[in-house]
Amino acid sequence: LDLADGTVETIAGTGEQARWGARGGPARETPLNSPLDLELWGGTVVIAMAGPHQLWALDLEKGDVGVLAGSGAEGLADGPAHAAAMAQPSGLAAENGKLWIADSETSSLRYLDRSGRLTTAVGAGLFDFGHEDGPAESALLQHPLGVVVTPEGPVVCDTYNSALRRYDPEKEEVSTLARDGLS
Repeated sequence: LDLADGTVETIAGTGEQARWGARGGPARETPLNSPLDLELWGGTVVIAMAGPHQLWALDLEKGDVGVLAGSGAEGLADGPAHAAAMAQPSGLAAENGKLWIADSETSSLRYLDRSGRLTTAVGAGLFDFGHEDGPAESALLQHPLGVVVTPEGPVVCDTYNSALRRYDPEKEEVSTLARDGLS
């Protein structure tokens, strides 16, 4: 998007929805499926692809786009990037070699590290949700859509709880910063 002259250029996608199982290809010839967020991570543009439950990578130099993480199965399964399962990754934020992910349908906060491993910081499963602060292992979110990195840890837009929640990676705890207009 060039704000000075008002022009828009497509750098990835065709305007058609990608079918399940798509793996990528030339960026301007490859359909995408529900891209919800973008984040620059170590020179790669990462795309949160909610439709196929994956993260895709856009290589601006090569002009290619393809799967970075996620098997395509809907669920919460950690492990090597291509074997792990997500459920509608929606928000992305990069920090210190980690790519934080708001994974909305699993009501979780997860991260991909430089070794290519997907790990869950907060969240327990596809239908485990609610509003519970405290230790990350028992804390609950409900349908987070966005995440931003702060010096104190990632802050999640916990949409169905109408709350902003912080994950403290040092203490491995979740706290509510604001809810329903109250702080």
